[in-house]
Amino acid sequence: MAPSSTRPTSRDVARAAGVSQAAVSLVLGDKWRGRVAETTAERVRQAATDLGYRPNLAARNLRLGHTRTVLLVVPALTTEFFAGVYTGAARVAAEHGFGVVLYPSPEGVGPARDPFASAQAALDGVIASSMAADALTAISGDQLPLVMLDSDPAGSLGAATVNLDITDGVRQVTDHLLGLGHRHLLHLAADVPSWTFEIRARELADRLATTPGTRLTTAHAPITIDAARAATEAALTTPGPRPTAIVCDDDKLAAGAYKALRRLGLRIPDDISVTGLDDLALATALDPELTTVRLDAELFGERGMQALLAVLDGREPDHGDIPVQLIPRASTAPPRPS
Repeated sequence: MAPSSTRPTSRDVARAAGVSQAAVSLVLGDKWRGRVAETTAERVRQAATDLGYRPNLAARNLRLGHTRTVLLVVPALTTEFFAGVYTGAARVAAEHGFGVVLYPSPEGVGPARDPFASAQAALDGVIASSMAADALTAISGDQLPLVMLDSDPAGSLGAATVNLDITDGVRQVTDHLLGLGHRHLLHLAADVPSWTFEIRARELADRLATTPGTRLTTAHAPITIDAARAATEAALTTPGPRPTAIVCDDDKLAAGAYKALRRLGLRIPDDISVTGLDDLALATALDPELTTVRLDAELFGERGMQALLAVLDGREPDHGDIPVQLIPRASTAPPRPS
């Protein structure tokens, strides 16, 4: 892709630093030692940073015969979901001569620290999953072509976004439970400050608000099995009517709910129904197998990489959320008559 007229050039860096373009090339190519003074090298680096200068990697890679590189930033590698996102992104990237570097942010949803000192100079673009756009400033995400996955389009700071239709997934779960006759639901919500979990809570509450005679209780837990077990036990042992179904933001939370219910002597789904969201391998390892929403992680990664390729080519990425599918299994059934 040809650089835009507003993109700073090495000539701009040289002018700002008061050096020649040859000196800029030596410093930014890390070949300056013994040829350029250290104070001059630092002045060049600072000028490049201040200007937001990034070498034209597309031209350089064509000249050197190297593939281009994209950074895929994810909150963690604790589930196979993000492995699927990487697999899909890498598949499309390879078809177009790109490599993908996977970087789990040590801070979770953000901010992401610079994974390597020369990230801005080494990358053609960034794909970031389930993070806020402003969490990426440390890796120059505001200066590189950027695609946000599973992120708020309104808060993307102008970056392209690719999303799963999580709203419809929650709607499918809620309609499934309402259709079975459930009216009192416990929402086991992920205690994670992320847009994707905020819209799950909002859609569940909105859907129940349109159905007379329903009641929604909420318990929050970090996405660990032990935390989910503790939160479920606390919610179900408080005074008052017991929910007849638990809606979990994540399959791992559902696994914790299963442990809590067994400790309390409650049977699934006879005494209480449970749903998840993700359709991880864990969903069919649980007994009974978990009713959940299938998210196509590989397709998600593919669409993210396709969107970044469009941005790099100066094209408008495809729009429209990726469909998701409710997978009913044995963890849900009609509630017992009261």
